[in-house]
Amino acid sequence: MTDILKSDRWDVVIIGGGPAGLAAATTLKKSGITDIIVLDRENEAGGIPRHCGHPPFGIREFGRILTGPAYARRLAESAKRLCIDIAVKSSVTSLKPDGKLTILRPEGELELQAKRVLLATGTRETPRSARFVSGSRPMGIYNTGALQAMVYLKNKIPFRKPVIIGSEIVSFSALFTCRRAGIKPVAMLEEKNSPSVSWPIQYASTVFGVPLLRNTRLSEIIGKDRVNGVRVTDEKGNERVMECDGVLFTGRFIPEAGLVLMSHLESDPATGAPRLDRYNRCSDRSYYAAGNMTQHPVKVAGKCWQNGKAVAELIRKDLTGG
Repeated sequence: MTDILKSDRWDVVIIGGGPAGLAAATTLKKSGITDIIVLDRENEAGGIPRHCGHPPFGIREFGRILTGPAYARRLAESAKRLCIDIAVKSSVTSLKPDGKLTILRPEGELELQAKRVLLATGTRETPRSARFVSGSRPMGIYNTGALQAMVYLKNKIPFRKPVIIGSEIVSFSALFTCRRAGIKPVAMLEEKNSPSVSWPIQYASTVFGVPLLRNTRLSEIIGKDRVNGVRVTDEKGNERVMECDGVLFTGRFIPEAGLVLMSHLESDPATGAPRLDRYNRCSDRSYYAAGNMTQHPVKVAGKCWQNGKAVAELIRKDLTGG
């Protein structure tokens, strides 16, 4: 065992160190459940907000407006102040009956046994392959998470004039990221008649000088070594080619449920998310789920934090005979 993994038996193992997982950990610790560990496959805990270098985060949790990275740091620091163990670079590779887990760390493979396991692995955007967009596979095709990681974590600029696909809240988060990085999107494409966000967010594209093309879908990506254009189709079937040097796929979130699909847990065939009872328990009652893995449509970080706290209280009652 490593120092952080001082035991192979725990009361609660939390998989995922984002807002839901960290909220659950701090809530459990404050309620008297002390034998807890958070596992996160990244180098740092904090989840997706680490990649979002813009406000607003933290209003519910800390009563102030923070950027995503500052918010993620405060969540992790809150857990560490309570002496909660957080094992980063720890990838869970299998979920087994009755709370038995296999994990992979730099020093090798380990097995853990938990009385209860909380799945808080979050969500991810639908990739190009699942959207059935034709064309070649040149450089310059990303999703929002990859863009934000490159800009905020690696200080790299993947393109200068991309086309943004989608108009969900994350699409406008991508727009803020582009503006900060000096990237000037050519357009935002929305297949429906109206954006998926409410007023006034939907007007951000106009403020940033990026046209929002409604009833328009991406039909082909053009380019050999690098993207140099896209073919788009409007609601009447009219096609045109737009010059660009990148394509940014945003939204259409699906649960990060690969572990569930490879396990003994029952899952929803439509989403891949685990089937839950009214207490957020999975088909194996050693397992619970929280956060954006279970919420459709996906919620902002503050809502995931609230959900993590609520599910932690259910776990506490379960462990103490409630």
